[in-house]
Amino acid sequence: MASIPIVDMRARARPAGGRLAAVGSAMRRHRNWIQAAQWLVVFFYLSLLVIPAFMPLPAEDAHLYDNLRLFAQFLFWGIWWPFVMLGTMLFGRVWCGVFCPEGALTELASRHGLGRPIPRWIRWSGWPLTAFICTTVYGQLISVYEYPQAALLILGGSTLAAVAVGYFYGRGKRVWCRYLCPANGVFSLLAKIAPFHFRVDRQAWQRDTARAPAVDCAPLIDIRHMKSASACHACGRCSDYKGAVSLAARTPASEILATANHEVKTEEALTLCLGVIGIATAAFQWSASARFIQMKTALADWLIARDAFFLLEDNAPWWLLTHYPAAHDVFTWLDGICILLFILGGGAALGAAVLGAVRLAAWLAGRPQLSWQRLALALVPIGGAGIFIGLSLLTVGHLKAERVSLTWLPAAHATLALGGAGFSAYLGWKTIVVKASARQLLAFAVLLLPIALLAAIWSA
Repeated sequence: MASIPIVDMRARARPAGGRLAAVGSAMRRHRNWIQAAQWLVVFFYLSLLVIPAFMPLPAEDAHLYDNLRLFAQFLFWGIWWPFVMLGTMLFGRVWCGVFCPEGALTELASRHGLGRPIPRWIRWSGWPLTAFICTTVYGQLISVYEYPQAALLILGGSTLAAVAVGYFYGRGKRVWCRYLCPANGVFSLLAKIAPFHFRVDRQAWQRDTARAPAVDCAPLIDIRHMKSASACHACGRCSDYKGAVSLAARTPASEILATANHEVKTEEALTLCLGVIGIATAAFQWSASARFIQMKTALADWLIARDAFFLLEDNAPWWLLTHYPAAHDVFTWLDGICILLFILGGGAALGAAVLGAVRLAAWLAGRPQLSWQRLALALVPIGGAGIFIGLSLLTVGHLKAERVSLTWLPAAHATLALGGAGFSAYLGWKTIVVKASARQLLAFAVLLLPIALLAAIWSA
């Protein structure tokens, strides 16, 4: 197995930091172990993605433990995605740097590819939000959580795209991960509240004037000026560099509270409000929503009254709309339209309401040092809690099918939602209120409205 170039750290003093710094140093020294773990994940990922897609539908009495198709479905959507999101909130983007199969494959392809310069269209800052919305909505239309063929199409398509981008561009870097990965925007936001990060000591860096080979940073980060954990893949390659980089602990609120206006991009705030909070919430809620049923019923009655039955047909291919007659699961064209209306319309309405409240609160605060983009970051905890709860609903569905008792679940969801809301309220208070003036208190009260709304949605 070819090893990744490692910066020679000899004659470099290790930064103080105790056991955490030692863990970061071990990650750098044992890159071969991390590579082995990545390729092991690649093997299981491809096996569980491809093989179940060619298996027949499971029998009615099949279980997770005796049917590979059900097991793969549970592993991908019941375990993998929920706990990758939770892990990012706890440990930063260690999934990206240590385990992600797409990251390993795109980096390998880039090391043996054409090495072309990265074109401007790839660097477009709107990709995180656009890619997230497109994959989320398309996944709901083809029931990606229920059927391995749909999972192979979306996840497999994403993997092939990652390899292609790596082959054409990058020169050994993870261009796909930095700019195009559909989960990149979500990971970037959630990593901001992680209690662990790779800290850069600028003074120590400046004191070490000796020339040293550049760090092989796969996600293309300017490490010397790195302040945020958002883009860092926590792979450990830069640990100990110039005695200035080390794995360290921090308070979960520290990064967001220390962020300045110019350090927050508008696209980042939009990804949070419109994508993570708006579209994602609607995507998780539509299948159990009484309003969705009412909308679909009203539209169906309207069509029938006019003898217009073409939208009630269920002849769409499975890769466009869910179509599995053997499982008695078929979407009509009307179903597809209603799903799009609910997720895009409802999600955009929720996101716009949240965004409007944030902008109003920032304006009421009357502080030039507080932009609405910066204030929006206060919603990262409640947004992350919603993503985790929404994904864990898939876990719940699988466990209920196995007749596992989950009487404690509503209380757990309420606790998570209220915990995220409380954390967001704390960030909002610390960000807005400086002198406790009437205007700042009013701004904080306005910010509490979307926080309370989201807590109510996920506590129900």
